Amino acid sequence: MHQLLQLQSTVQTASGHPCTVETFLGGGGQGEVYRAQLGGKPIALKWYFPEQATPAQQQNLDTLIRKGPPSPAFLWPVELAAASGVPGFGYIMPLRAPRYKGIVDLMKRRIEPSFRALTTAGLQLAQSFLELHAQGLCYRDISFGNVFFDPDTGDIQVCDNDNVAIDGQGNSGVLGTPRFIAPEVVRGEAAPSIQTDLFSLAVLLFYLFHIHHPLEGQQEAAIKCFDLPAMNKLYGTDPLFIFDPANDANRPVPGLHDNPLAYWPIYPQFLRDRFTRAFTVGLHDPHARIRESEWRAALVQLRDAILYCGQCGAENFYDGEALRASGGQPGACWSCQRPLTLPFRLRLGRDVIMLNHDTQLYPHHLDPQRLYDLSQPVAVIQQHPQNPNLWGLKNLTTAKWVITTTDGTIHDVEPGRSVGLAVGVKINFGPVEGEIRI
Repeated sequence: MHQLLQLQSTVQTASGHPCTVETFLGGGGQGEVYRAQLGGKPIALKWYFPEQATPAQQQNLDTLIRKGPPSPAFLWPVELAAASGVPGFGYIMPLRAPRYKGIVDLMKRRIEPSFRALTTAGLQLAQSFLELHAQGLCYRDISFGNVFFDPDTGDIQVCDNDNVAIDGQGNSGVLGTPRFIAPEVVRGEAAPSIQTDLFSLAVLLFYLFHIHHPLEGQQEAAIKCFDLPAMNKLYGTDPLFIFDPANDANRPVPGLHDNPLAYWPIYPQFLRDRFTRAFTVGLHDPHARIRESEWRAALVQLRDAILYCGQCGAENFYDGEALRASGGQPGACWSCQRPLTLPFRLRLGRDVIMLNHDTQLYPHHLDPQRLYDLSQPVAVIQQHPQNPNLWGLKNLTTAKWVITTTDGTIHDVEPGRSVGLAVGVKINFGPVEGEIRI
């Protein structure tokens, strides 16, 4: 890839500030990205190829800059930039921090995030695209090339936001990334929209949790020449979910598609049901696709369902449906195959939260009116300082809780104090009441 800008050269932002080009980071179909310095701070600078630096692209950037980012997760365009003697234009945006890795790194096993980090990343993706779509914007190119996450925490960043457009008004010719494009767009029947974003989001989430594409099974394995007609058939005219319950013609092939075969049974039924809906009725009816808010609720539920194997320490998932079907037996660990022992769990209405040694409760757990915010815990599991066999739930809020024990005794739990974990204890948190079970 040739460099459009000379290193150590200077470009001017729209507000007149000089920006020094430092390092070439990479290029793509539209232009090149550089690390630069602006006012002593590192930023990213994207510069367009001359044929891509169109008035329509500049107008779209102007609109995005005026609107501002829908959430901090988006590395949003901040200002346009120009340079004397250099054709075209560019824009500056925040620089992606080194701790964020690509989903390609996950697929190539260069990183090994926990299930907790993956569920957090999925939750943040659903929340971020919900906020984008709520502003009437569509991303048009959701794929694993444009999303990065911290494998330790699950925090995400979304880049390449210059192709975001007002839903129904984009005319830049951006259709998306192959394998992520909705079937109706592949067939030429529709343009990118919020509805097609929902398909791409579902594919991205499937990749995140299964390290595989949801439509690539026996039919993909049988293709001898993976040319454009073959891709159009697989992803456009005849797409078939690899775990379609009504049609097994595209099941994963052992030895070739081992990732989905290994991961699919690990997850609870409620998550598998949503992926099934997304890639059965959602393949053919754009308006039947799973909304970001439903993904968000499912992924919070998945995060709360994590429990640890007492033998090998592997993360497993509590599956209420499977537990009822087995007569209360939690099954075996997917990793070591030894029987699982359920920890204490907190029932909050219809929600169930596993009370592991590292469990934290957040505002949305205790107040249904609060958004899905994982920034500040309001309760935490804590070991008794004198007796390591005793565990409690510590109140990190500024309000007292009221507990009722199994013998009907009522106690207050003041801020900073803990309630011991015992079966049948009921906790009134104010907006909601929970009960400890096992």
